[in-house]
Amino acid sequence: MFSKACEYGIKASIYIAEQSLAGRKAGLKEISEAIESPTAYTSKILQQLCRNGIINSDKGPTGGFSMDIQKIEKIKLSAIVFAIDGDSIYNGCGLGLKKCDEKKPCPVHDQFKLVRDELKKMLETTTVKTLAMNHEKKLTFLKR
Repeated sequence: MFSKACEYGIKASIYIAEQSLAGRKAGLKEISEAIESPTAYTSKILQQLCRNGIINSDKGPTGGFSMDIQKIEKIKLSAIVFAIDGDSIYNGCGLGLKKCDEKKPCPVHDQFKLVRDELKKMLETTTVKTLAMNHEKKLTFLKR
């Protein structure tokens, strides 16, 4: 449902949030390795996230990418998705048909609408902090 760029944007945001919660800034190469994305592609995604006020970018020897702790608690997944993919995930046909709407629905229109509504609800209620905290727990568990 998400574009590859959006998937990487979500992963990068979670990684940057984890680092920020630990009091660290993350560099481009470190982020691209952590999310398994090409560095140049990651750079473009991070630029979009910066332009949309989701992450911060500081230059210089002590620079890197970070998130304000107060923002980590407030930024919802929907903001990241919108920054990368716009609102296209909430529109469009489940089968990719151009002429599908309420008046002329495709065979999966009603079922897909339910899925899309649940996805929207999840994106609008899930914070980056929740995912970063859960992700840290999972990583700790896997290292045992």
